[in-house]
Amino acid sequence: MREPMSIEGYDALTEEFKYLLEVEKPKTAHEKLVAAALGDRSENADYQAAKEKLRFIDKRLFYLNKMIQNAQVIDPSLHDHKRVSFGSTVTLVDLESDEEEVYTICGVLESEPENGLISVHSPLAKAMLGKEVGDEFKIKLPNGTKEYEIEDITYKNIYSLKKNIRTKEDYAFH
Repeated sequence: MREPMSIEGYDALTEEFKYLLEVEKPKTAHEKLVAAALGDRSENADYQAAKEKLRFIDKRLFYLNKMIQNAQVIDPSLHDHKRVSFGSTVTLVDLESDEEEVYTICGVLESEPENGLISVHSPLAKAMLGKEVGDEFKIKLPNGTKEYEIEDITYKNIYSLKKNIRTKEDYAFH
């Protein structure tokens, strides 16, 4: 299944993959070799820790590689956003409470629901896709059905809205 993501999201994915493959994995493999040279591996905590760390790195590399292979890179700035699409920032009005809510539709790995960045696969995003300003829709949520009206659709760069951008320090397994 193709996985939609922004250009910046794809770049972040490939940066992490490259860092783990070229820096973190060789460093950990060396730590494992040094620990193995110290003697009995069965009681060697450093050896066991390095072995476990390599296992985590390999699992993460496998996952990242799968995401990269399935990536459908989308540049939302090229869309007109007259209808809700990937990358749209949508202002909704809850028709029951008359409160405004703002969400930006993004890829799974870019999502931060607590900051209004919701996955394109989320029920709310799926309900909004293709809608225009003034359209109303209902969505079933765990605490009942909600009814919304789309008040505005704009484009804002997904990464300008993110609060939790991973860095090389975050890529390493401690």
